Amino acid sequence: MENQKQLFRYESLAKELETKIKNGTYRSGDKLPSIREFHHHLNLSISTVYKAFIELEAVGLIEARPKSGYYVSPPQPVLRKPVFIRRDAEPRKVDLSSVAQSIHNAIGNPEILPLGGAIISPELFPYKHFSRIVKGISANEMKTLMAYAPGRGIFELRRQIAMRTVGIFGKIDADDVVITNGCMEALALSLQAVVRPGDTIAIETPTFFTILRLLEELGVYVLEVPTDPRYGVDPDELDKVIAKNDIKACLFMPNFQNPLGALMPDSSKKRIVEMLNRENIPIIEDDIYAELYFGKKRPGTMKKYDAKGLVMSCSSFSKTLAPGLRIGWILADEPLRERVQKLKSVISISSSNLDQYVMSKFLESGGYDRHLRSLRKALNRQVLSMASSIQKHFPHNTRLAIPEGGAFLWVGLPGGIDGLTVFEKAMENNIAVLPGIACSASDRYKSYLRINCGYPFLEPVEEGIAILGQIIKSITC
Repeated sequence: MENQKQLFRYESLAKELETKIKNGTYRSGDKLPSIREFHHHLNLSISTVYKAFIELEAVGLIEARPKSGYYVSPPQPVLRKPVFIRRDAEPRKVDLSSVAQSIHNAIGNPEILPLGGAIISPELFPYKHFSRIVKGISANEMKTLMAYAPGRGIFELRRQIAMRTVGIFGKIDADDVVITNGCMEALALSLQAVVRPGDTIAIETPTFFTILRLLEELGVYVLEVPTDPRYGVDPDELDKVIAKNDIKACLFMPNFQNPLGALMPDSSKKRIVEMLNRENIPIIEDDIYAELYFGKKRPGTMKKYDAKGLVMSCSSFSKTLAPGLRIGWILADEPLRERVQKLKSVISISSSNLDQYVMSKFLESGGYDRHLRSLRKALNRQVLSMASSIQKHFPHNTRLAIPEGGAFLWVGLPGGIDGLTVFEKAMENNIAVLPGIACSASDRYKSYLRINCGYPFLEPVEEGIAILGQIIKSITC
């Protein structure tokens, strides 16, 4: 629970400073003690103090002045956190055809500022290390690597992945790992193993765009479970959904959920798994962002609490290391593991032998953990910088929550402004964002945007946020 303790520390400091600002201890225009002063006097980490300052800046209570420090802002409307939307859920078909292609085209266009896609900048990946590994492959090794790999994946890669699960997923060994072509294939295989066209599955709402497109193609009905922007799926809401509907499976992203950034507490993970185990309902766990935590410890998984072998945990290296290698995996018990292996053999036979070999060598070198430490720091800085810029350029009654990991900000637009209209106008300025309407099978999030923080916060990104702010301010409802 170390991650939640870290969350409490920065929120506690932010709340204390907010109280002092509101009761007049700190007045408009007063300079706050520096981050280092708080660090020394309160025995808090610099990161914790910085997060508290950014939280206060994001709601308009303080402002940063270049080369001077942080000051109490003049009274103004505050930037609020996203609303937790509750509605009576009912199964529905997914139909995103009206917006899908334009969004997909925007995300893939290199001339467009990529604030819409779930993309991490290649500059943050260790491409030089990979280059050395590839150059070290002999001709005889290359001859072997040009053949098909075993259907489940090469043993050394599966072993390396299993080693990384110790204490996080329960008892996992190499035989429990099935290598896939990225996390999306892992999710697709897991879904196909347990549902058929016409079945109903429970999902978070909002959820991420690509999974909705997959569910649309699979012909299943989705039942959207209200999801808190900070703490993920509400177990009580899920309990109501299960009681009223014939749910064949659940698909959840408990760690730094896309697009919310929500982190489900371990207590909720445990309760949900136990609840679904009792009902014999399979869970597909998307764990792809769990390594991108900003606290001290990787968050736990739902798989850890699985007593009946009904949780299939899916992940990949696409968001942390090398999306182009398309290496993902499924952690599953029998008989579900056998089902996904059979589906894998029919759909894609196996994953690239060469890519698996290169990845296994990289993991073996110890380079992955060094890289992750650097990547987490970079993403944390980028998320905080983006949040600060949004506070500066967007209307003051914009809604925003700062996540404890991942690479996204979920932004609620003021006055019911249509996110799709913002998307279209942003595209005219070569800026891509993801409209909230693409994150749901219903119309719940028309006034929301998902903004990607995966690129270094340099001048083009700052300018892009400023332009977005101008676009939003220019739109009247």
